[in-house]
Amino acid sequence: MLFNSVEYLIFLPTVFILYWFVLKNTIKGQNLLLFIVSYIFYGWWDWRFLSLIAFSSIIDYCCGIYIEKANTQRGKKQWLTLSMLVNLGFLGVFKYFNFFSNSLAEGFQSMGYQLDAFTLDVVLPIGISFYTFQTMSYTIDVYRGQLKPTKDIVSFFAFVSFFPQLVAGPIERATNLLPQFYTARKFDIAKAKDGLRQIAWGLFKKIVVADNCAIIANQIFDEYTTHSGSTLFLGAILFAFQIYGDFSGYSDIAIGTARLFGFNMMQNFAFPYFSRNIAEFWRRWHISLSTWFRDYVYIPLGGSRGGLSMKVRNTFIIFLVSGFWHGANWTFIIWGGLNALYFLPSLLLKKNRLYTNTVAENSFLPSIKESFQILLTFCVTCIAWVFFRAPSVTFAVDYIGGILSSSLFTVPKLGVSVLPFVLFLLIIEWLQRTQKHGLEIGNYHIPKVFRWVFYLGLVFSIFWYGAEKQEFIYFQF
Repeated sequence: MLFNSVEYLIFLPTVFILYWFVLKNTIKGQNLLLFIVSYIFYGWWDWRFLSLIAFSSIIDYCCGIYIEKANTQRGKKQWLTLSMLVNLGFLGVFKYFNFFSNSLAEGFQSMGYQLDAFTLDVVLPIGISFYTFQTMSYTIDVYRGQLKPTKDIVSFFAFVSFFPQLVAGPIERATNLLPQFYTARKFDIAKAKDGLRQIAWGLFKKIVVADNCAIIANQIFDEYTTHSGSTLFLGAILFAFQIYGDFSGYSDIAIGTARLFGFNMMQNFAFPYFSRNIAEFWRRWHISLSTWFRDYVYIPLGGSRGGLSMKVRNTFIIFLVSGFWHGANWTFIIWGGLNALYFLPSLLLKKNRLYTNTVAENSFLPSIKESFQILLTFCVTCIAWVFFRAPSVTFAVDYIGGILSSSLFTVPKLGVSVLPFVLFLLIIEWLQRTQKHGLEIGNYHIPKVFRWVFYLGLVFSIFWYGAEKQEFIYFQF
């Protein structure tokens, strides 16, 4: 079920009414409702995969209990290992088996040996990379003693399958989200209003910005051999805003929806295209995933505690694994490797923690230096996005080669029509860069009439300028 669909437009208010008006006095009833509707939401795509998420939930629920019961460290580790093997096993079979099989066959063929690849004809379950990481965080935190295992199976199943963020995040930590299922929720009108504003902004980013950028970006990428370097570069820029509007739009809708039901989820995007270097970009882009890798992979590997060689090694491991998490294709691995290379100067010069504040924090406009830093960071990010978008490494190399041709300095032939949407997005988010999302009111005192004119204009633009409905990009991951 898509957030930008008629079905969801019926689904959400129905669940909201049942949750707050029928079951408002019973937390167990609310949790049971969330569990049931979340399975309906997920099964809307393919009901067969409900057994997969249910099996994963049962395994991790039991492993959490037995980790605590185990009397020895070895016993605890065995139950944690079982949880990891099941979750990573699902990912390995459904997402990566064919990649490894094909890569092995190609490797033998390059050495002169004929080897036919054995592949599985399976459909990738939607959201599997997200909910497996979420459940693994639970068993890891129980193993570390950071979280008590739950005995409430309904709350745990609702936590794993919580429909707002089930298929594309944010990847919530059990330490943050799970305890909220134990606590009585009271309807907060201020929180609900803020949630609706965040949903509206997410829909605008997805339907108006991302989907319109997608039309032009797809046309440019599909016919890249016929376009000038300037048009190809504009195509990369439009894809950058497509994936940002698409993914951060989903996160805004998910977080806003959770707020309607009294839940607080972590911020997943913090205006990343205003970053002054790659280190800052990755603190602001897909925060739930980058912090997941930091806490469960980077720090256990030694983090930044060792010498320079260990820091460089761990950095490359994190970015390469992050690329591989996104998809079973060498293009994603190269995308991760490129970002590691981008990150390296900040690491070597010890500037990776330099920009932890908001850009132009005490002024309306950035300085000349900040403007140059933002532009440079955005441009190198767009080049990396070409590998993310390309179907093959050869395609990406040829595309970038086309950008770097002499025609880079000509006038683009496509894409200008969507630039007003992108400009509007940038203006609003620049003004709101100190807030949690584009429409958070914060400490502003804006007359109600102006706010409602803006909201109505936003809704009008969603219906009037909305492009042909497209699935969210991150559903494939």
